[in-house]
Amino acid sequence: MTKFLLSVHVIAAILAIGPVAVAASMFPPAARRALATGPGDDSGPEGHGGHGGHGSDPTGTLRLLHRICRVYAVVGVVVPVFGFATASQMGVLGSAWLIVSIVLTALAALVLAALVLPAQSALLDGSAGTERAARLGMVTGLFNLLWAAVTVLMIVRPGSTTGA
Repeated sequence: MTKFLLSVHVIAAILAIGPVAVAASMFPPAARRALATGPGDDSGPEGHGGHGGHGSDPTGTLRLLHRICRVYAVVGVVVPVFGFATASQMGVLGSAWLIVSIVLTALAALVLAALVLPAQSALLDGSAGTERAARLGMVTGLFNLLWAAVTVLMIVRPGSTTGA
């Protein structure tokens, strides 16, 4: 059972967290490019572009990236669910590396829900400018750094007896 739970946990992390990390990272530079087109250009974040969301439409690209972040953030809830189940099966719920991972995961979720997604929405609705896009890039970097730290902790597991 442990191997099954761990497999689902790892697959869910790859398939759910990966797309959020990539799409969130792509959003700030795409937003800066869209803002550079200027408000007079109908393809900026406030405009509609008339391209139906295809490659040359900055707004369509931004909306797609934001949708990926929102949808996969919800799907990503399965990662800690299966993580807790796996940790319980392994008897490591009280391990320091796991507790730190849980805290970092919660912090990453908070950064995504409270900072990344709202900033993306503000840029999409035209209520934010290039400064917000730059800050979003920094916050997105923090989000990805938190996930990288969790990933390292999951692999190395300081103090574990597995020799990893």
